[in-house]
Amino acid sequence: MTDLKEEKPCPHCEADERYTERTEKMKKNLVQRLNRIEGQIRGIKGMIDRDVYCDDVLNQIAAVQSAMRSVGKLVLESHMKSCLVDRIQKGENEVVDELLTTIDKLSR
Repeated sequence: MTDLKEEKPCPHCEADERYTERTEKMKKNLVQRLNRIEGQIRGIKGMIDRDVYCDDVLNQIAAVQSAMRSVGKLVLESHMKSCLVDRIQKGENEVVDELLTTIDKLSR
């Protein structure tokens, strides 16, 4: 018999909302990365205000996009190793179609 995680209500969510429990280490890592990205975006806004050369602005935009892809990959990896596995073990095979749609959105 497969050992499935016991479902418990999320203290932050409405009764019908889905949620993902993340370790404190994962949350800290993601928040640090997002804070850095937020700072980069503020920097780009400042570059626009200062009429910085377009190529320099575009390079910073590319850096932000790369950083966001990196965050997305971490969340996707976690999703596949936890949420996806758990739901497939519960017989919710439609989660594979959901994952394919999500991957398509991430790859645009």
